[in-house]
Amino acid sequence: MSAERLGIPAVAVITDRFEASARAMAEANGRADYPFAVIAHPVAGNPDEELREKAELAVSLLVPLLTRRGRE
Repeated sequence: MSAERLGIPAVAVITDRFEASARAMAEANGRADYPFAVIAHPVAGNPDEELREKAELAVSLLVPLLTRRGRE
């Protein structure tokens, strides 16, 4: 959220295990509409192929979110 205060579109990447906490923090900071790219938990300890798949999913979620935020 700090980046957005500087006019830089930003989106957080989180795992599904932390989604409820992240949304609560966004709401507590007055940004209930803050976007998140949510991927499956866990990330640590994943084999390379699974990490690659999660990274590709994150990018596919991030691009439209960042593009939309850049126009807001």
